[in-house]
Amino acid sequence: MSGTTSYHAGISAEDQIARQYARSGHVILSRRWRGKAGEIDLVTEKDGVFVFVEVKKSRSHARAAERLSRAQIQRIYNSAEDYIGQVTGHRDADARIDVALVDGAGRFDIIENAYCA
Repeated sequence: MSGTTSYHAGISAEDQIARQYARSGHVILSRRWRGKAGEIDLVTEKDGVFVFVEVKKSRSHARAAERLSRAQIQRIYNSAEDYIGQVTGHRDADARIDVALVDGAGRFDIIENAYCA
């Protein structure tokens, strides 16, 4: 895919996942939030728990998952910590990191708490 096509496909996938979280009772706090450490695709909150969502779109769920590098996972952790620190003023709020995999047909799989520490 060209850069522009990939960008728009990614935005569409993020929209789809944001709608899914909203349907399940999450409040969407931010889309494409950018802090010192990097960007977080989607930040939600439900029942006092912050949820940071990384959305990956590719031809298949397996291929999307393969695109998550160790460095990217560390960036997500650092960005989530930065977000919580800025929003709450401390870094010990309840939070989890989810990964949403979207395939070429628009089917998605959300892996909750994908990176348990």
